[in-house]
Amino acid sequence: MSETGIPGQLTAEIEGEQAETGAPSGPRRMVLNMGPQHPSTHGVLRLKVELDGENIMKCDPDIGYLHTGIEKEFEVKTYQQAVTLTDRVDYLAPLSNNLGYCLAVEKLLGLEIPPQAQWMRVMLTELTRLNSHLVWLGTHALDIGAMSVFLYCFREREDILRIFEMFSGQRMMTSYFRIGGLALEPPRGWQQRVKKFIGVFPNRVDEYEDLLTNNPIWIGRTQGVGAIPLEDMLDLGVTGPMLRAAGLKTDARKDAPYTSYDQFDFEVPTRTENDVYARYQVRIEEMRQSVRIVNQALEGMPVGPWKADAPHVVLPDREKMKTQMEALIYHFKIVTEGFRVPEGEVYQVIESPRGELGFYVVSDGTSHPYRIHMRTPSFGNLQATSKMVVGTLIADLIASIGSMDFVLGDTDR
Repeated sequence: MSETGIPGQLTAEIEGEQAETGAPSGPRRMVLNMGPQHPSTHGVLRLKVELDGENIMKCDPDIGYLHTGIEKEFEVKTYQQAVTLTDRVDYLAPLSNNLGYCLAVEKLLGLEIPPQAQWMRVMLTELTRLNSHLVWLGTHALDIGAMSVFLYCFREREDILRIFEMFSGQRMMTSYFRIGGLALEPPRGWQQRVKKFIGVFPNRVDEYEDLLTNNPIWIGRTQGVGAIPLEDMLDLGVTGPMLRAAGLKTDARKDAPYTSYDQFDFEVPTRTENDVYARYQVRIEEMRQSVRIVNQALEGMPVGPWKADAPHVVLPDREKMKTQMEALIYHFKIVTEGFRVPEGEVYQVIESPRGELGFYVVSDGTSHPYRIHMRTPSFGNLQATSKMVVGTLIADLIASIGSMDFVLGDTDR
């Protein structure tokens, strides 16, 4: 409840002196608390918006409502146990988080990952990108008033979640990647399942574009809305599709290739309009490029082992564990104590669906991380909120923050 005694989620505090007659004198400003439980903030985000009529004069994002302490919790887990924590950071792109963390620790260990595991990681992280962009497109369109797109996007997302369930047994918190490779051998029949989905998905993207791209209402709500100078975005730490929609052709998969991305042929889509509509166009094209990468992974998937030959790090096959004493000892030691990682520090960057995701890992030579810090894209992107919306209308605020595609777990950690 506000100081005026008005209950409700959108409370108002009217500022300005009033004459004895009750008529306002001087400026009248209204402060709206949008959130932290508001459908258009996509989670527990609070926006303190100062309005002059319908014009936004000031907007301050207030975060921390979803703080989990995950970065600190890493320190009491073994390196392998900590993989499951990464899923909870950005719960719409868990495999991307798995990948960034595993690559960082593998750098410290000096592990060489087999080609099949690398390509499988690429394929699954691109399916994760599709999954994330589908949630973004569906909810973003719903915010602006287009309900049909939401239903269509979640239809395809369900197919992707079933593929993840086939691989890992989980729909969302998959934890399928492991330090040294994959958690499990790829299941029988995965090629047919992925091929079937990826064969029809381009037509589904065409359907989304038929509904939105030339829709006059969609164009009116998104074109020319949410612009922010590229220099300001760089100063604030904005990354990902928002930068690419402003004309900057940057993508960690191209700029600093990891896990065999340099062997795949794909483009980095960009636009120059730097508005909500341009960000929509970039993400639509990114989905098409992800399909292109998945198809290449399907056609050229290497044969061979799916985990590294590192018995001191990777759990042995269960059959070996039952018949070989050495394998049984390794299994017991890894499960009960974990494995030691050489002392040192490393920073690993990947391109998540939201932008640059970095893992800074410090090892003190024990089986537990000494320090882990995540450079998450949602945190950096949210810093641009005020610059993006000040001077615009309150109705455009929803479209602008939706175009950021932030996840609050990714922001608060």
